[in-house]
Amino acid sequence: MRDAEAIYRTPLSAAGGLAVTGSGRQHARRAVTDRKLPNFAVVLVERGQGWLETAATGRMSLTGPALFWLFPNRVHSYAPDEGGWDERWALFEGSFTRDFVRLRIIAERHPVVALHHLDEVVRLFGKLHADLLDDTNLGQASAALMLHRIVVSAARQASGAADRRQERRDMADIVETLRRRAMQPLDLAAFAGEHGMSPATLRRRFTLETGLPPKAFQLRARMDHAKQLLATTDEKIETVAAMIGLDDPFYFSRVFHEREGCSPREFRARYPRA
Repeated sequence: MRDAEAIYRTPLSAAGGLAVTGSGRQHARRAVTDRKLPNFAVVLVERGQGWLETAATGRMSLTGPALFWLFPNRVHSYAPDEGGWDERWALFEGSFTRDFVRLRIIAERHPVVALHHLDEVVRLFGKLHADLLDDTNLGQASAALMLHRIVVSAARQASGAADRRQERRDMADIVETLRRRAMQPLDLAAFAGEHGMSPATLRRRFTLETGLPPKAFQLRARMDHAKQLLATTDEKIETVAAMIGLDDPFYFSRVFHEREGCSPREFRARYPRA
């Protein structure tokens, strides 16, 4: 990789969720020093080594293949060693980034991800760059999708999930078990014990797998079933509440309104039965 390439785009006004605003690649030899960016960035180091320094982490050594995240309005510096490194990069912004941070999919204190499956990430960066070059609405939407996949791929590799497929299958079975039992009371300690874990370990692994802790996942499953019952049956509101494991219909109505923005009766009115 010798020739430097760079593309910059102004995001579409409607692309509020996730938008890629720049992409490029180069064989880098110079340091980036005390810089702030107005948006997020991801830098992929395909081969080579050097360092990254941020206020949150101090100076860290870095050896490719790896990528690192840069956060908006945060001073950072990085540089390859004397031999340089081959890098690809992308700039991005949008409301989805709050979810990435909230779910700890990207973390300011852990910005570097060592990559075990470089080919997958290189392919995604290449497709993102081509989509951005296309410079159409569809191209920008596809570039955002590629960026989302880069985030997910890096998170899986950071957690070791890509190399622990059996563990992922085991966790998927635990998630499915809780889904089946969602209408029953949940004793988290007992449920964790069934699967040979402490409650803290189960909560951490469950949240990593689904994005929600067990009890929040259970409540979502209950509300989803309530919506199904409201839309497809004539059961009374209090009966629906009892059927999803909530004996207090007033509590059910309050939680339902908080989540759906309408009461159970209003929800049912939106989906009249034939």
